[in-house]
Amino acid sequence: MLSSEAIQKIDYELTKYPADQRQAAVMSALRIVQTERGWLSKESISEVAQYLAMPEIAAMEVATFYNMYDLAPVGKYKITVCTNISCMLRDSDEIVDYLKAKLGVGFNEITADGKFCLKEGECMGACGGAPLLIVNNHTMHEFLTPEKVDAILDDLQ
Repeated sequence: MLSSEAIQKIDYELTKYPADQRQAAVMSALRIVQTERGWLSKESISEVAQYLAMPEIAAMEVATFYNMYDLAPVGKYKITVCTNISCMLRDSDEIVDYLKAKLGVGFNEITADGKFCLKEGECMGACGGAPLLIVNNHTMHEFLTPEKVDAILDDLQ
């Protein structure tokens, strides 16, 4: 069941759309539930679809299309590194290698303590700050260096 907090937040998102277009809030609703639960199970996606009165398959299509939704458990901190062309040209591959060595995991893996998950990300629309990463789909860090990565990880500990 959706929590009362999630329902309250989803209801606020619904105010942004016509009353007969509840499904328009599906992306926001999925984000809200994922933030609360850490990831989106099939049951979570089904609960969102039911609450928005839309077909479950339509909610599943959204959840599986966008890479910001996690359909399996991730670490407490999901670190997504942009590896698209602008970041790559500004040495994102060095940042990726540094993170892999520092955390001891590859992409789509979780550290043994369950704290960190490393993900490869598509363009995040902040190419001027390349290379960059985003933590838990919410906090972006730009102009990365190994030293900045160390500081970010230290802050998350």
